[in-house]
Amino acid sequence: MTAAEKPLDNPSRTFGRAWEDIRSGIKQRDLWGHLGWQDIKQRYRRSVIGPLWITMSMAVTAAGLGILYSTLFKANIGTFLPYLTVGFIVWNFIVGCVTEGTETFIANEGLIKHLPAPLTVYALRTVWRLTLMMAHNLLVYFVVLAIFFGALTTANYQMTAGGILQPGLDWTVVLAIPAFFLIALNGVWVALLFGIISTRYRDIPQVINALIQLVFFMTPIVWSADILHDRLGAGTELWKTLVLELNPLYHYVEIIRAPLIGSAQSWHHWVIVGGITLIGWALALVALRNYRARVPYWV
Repeated sequence: MTAAEKPLDNPSRTFGRAWEDIRSGIKQRDLWGHLGWQDIKQRYRRSVIGPLWITMSMAVTAAGLGILYSTLFKANIGTFLPYLTVGFIVWNFIVGCVTEGTETFIANEGLIKHLPAPLTVYALRTVWRLTLMMAHNLLVYFVVLAIFFGALTTANYQMTAGGILQPGLDWTVVLAIPAFFLIALNGVWVALLFGIISTRYRDIPQVINALIQLVFFMTPIVWSADILHDRLGAGTELWKTLVLELNPLYHYVEIIRAPLIGSAQSWHHWVIVGGITLIGWALALVALRNYRARVPYWV
């Protein structure tokens, strides 16, 4: 057969194969579930209190920065500390999906070369491990909620003096559950897409780690939108809006933080996150279709 007669299509580079990788990976939940648990156990092996170090670290960070920034911004600590605590918990999960997602396949080099498993297994392993860590951090949220429950359930409370009136905790707290699953769903495509790209271009993890520090300070985690509007004053509404609305991580944080602290939430956050989810999964499918078979060679 001549070169002109050879088929041009590679049978392994199809969207059907990509979908099959995802379906097979989800079905092997015993595998990625066990690997995720082992990651946590291995990290705190021979530690006296084990994974509770995750909780203690978050508690110290939230308490220290909450007291500091509530004083600097003259904010009510009863509402600002829960705001900052939940912000840090969600931020750590999102950033973990991005930073650890870029090294998903690099870190699993040994398993990829010796264990015939779908690539999705390793992405799910990363997201599951981060989910377990977030579950430990949520213990801090429940303690903070118990302490400042009265402040958060007060109708029309304000984060800062003269700030936006917040409705207070009510039944909408249950929206945090679908919000988390939506964020976790994004974490899987991020790990797949960035993980594949990073196995080919090893500079990507370093670039992302450098940029994530800047994005942190541009995202309302230790400061609130109220403070931004109050400090900049009139005449800068467009600039203030762009700082928030053009930052996709702001929308991801907001869909889960707002219901957990009884804050007002706009549905446009859900629309933006939903749109990014669809685009992200489309890109991840294209990456799986074209480069799934090359990952074992690149790692």
